[in-house]
Amino acid sequence: MNLNYTLSMVLVMAGVTYLIRMLPMVIFKKKIESRFIKSFLYYVPYAVLGAMTFPSIFTSTDSLYSAAAGTAIAVVLAFKEKSLLTVALSACLTVYLVEWVQRLV
Repeated sequence: MNLNYTLSMVLVMAGVTYLIRMLPMVIFKKKIESRFIKSFLYYVPYAVLGAMTFPSIFTSTDSLYSAAAGTAIAVVLAFKEKSLLTVALSACLTVYLVEWVQRLV
């Protein structure tokens, strides 16, 4: 990769990032009153994060069973409103234990 290509890609990414942040301020000059649009904009970050994260969960472990077990534990603990650290550590420990048991069998 040469320097010109790298710098041009950095500039393109900076421009796209700037446009994404600047356009809503230009388009929506007054306060948004619609409950539908407000709720839609409220949930967009969560939906995007889920869409980016969920496929990686099932491809990051050695088996589908350990990924499913870790996901199930994470979902249950999240619904019980446990802390993020507790959910993440419990899911990781579950994946580790399931893969360890699978190696024994």
